[in-house]
Amino acid sequence: MNLYVDSSILLRFVLGQADRFLGLLQASRCISSTLLEVECLRALDRAQLSRVYDDDEIAAQHGAAYHLLRRTDLVELTGSVLGRAAAPLPVALGTLDAIHLATAQVLRDRRYPELQLATHDLALARAGRALGFAVHGA
Repeated sequence: MNLYVDSSILLRFVLGQADRFLGLLQASRCISSTLLEVECLRALDRAQLSRVYDDDEIAAQHGAAYHLLRRTDLVELTGSVLGRAAAPLPVALGTLDAIHLATAQVLRDRRYPELQLATHDLALARAGRALGFAVHGA
């Protein structure tokens, strides 16, 4: 299974949260936008600065994040992705989620016709379903 993943999927693994989408571990290919790395590392930085986790936990979480990021094919943002993200959508969606969805659409159209979407974000899941994606995690 080719799986497009957003940061909510990786962060539940990295932070050891409940209800992780275990299909991530069985995917033959995980793909995401380069936004994934930025979003995950910013979330860990915020957690560290707010002292939610101690230094050892943060170090382990960074290691886990880099491990999962190395397993993920990261796709650069392009003009066609950004153009599609700016286009009207059938549901309300924030900017970063729209970029993730547009990246997944471009990948599905051009390279992976059976690409599936993994997210724990309810708005992104709703938008993905509205555009014909099989959605996991939400």
